[in-house]
Amino acid sequence: MDAQEIVSNIAFTTSGSLVDCVDKKMVVLLRDGKKLIGVLRSYDQFANLVLQDTIERVYVGNRYGDIPRGVFLVRGENVVLLGEIDLDAEDEVPPSIASPLPPNALPQLLAAREAELESKSRSDARKAEILRKERGFCVDKSGDGDLY
Repeated sequence: MDAQEIVSNIAFTTSGSLVDCVDKKMVVLLRDGKKLIGVLRSYDQFANLVLQDTIERVYVGNRYGDIPRGVFLVRGENVVLLGEIDLDAEDEVPPSIASPLPPNALPQLLAAREAELESKSRSDARKAEILRKERGFCVDKSGDGDLY
């Protein structure tokens, strides 16, 4: 095995591995739970991303809606997951998994998501209180609630 072959088989573990993803449609999951879909146009050594024609996909149950966001700059430290979208398989998602809502239903979807997040927050607070009182767990004093 010569040096050229060895170099060609080395897997990049830095932002250099994104070079093959430029000009491709990507999905980005952020630390705050947002899901962005857009065309990766640029990145830097910190994995800061520039996405073009970006949409934010909002899920409630098995329904979703898309909010157009345009050009989006994502700070690399906020990226949890980045993946290429298979354009052929993208249109073949079975309705049982997720089905899109018409754009005029977006306000109702956002209201439903807000109610779902509020319900989850109350449930998490109850669980934390039970763990603290009955099981001896301590309170998270950092305040950011960031578990990533």
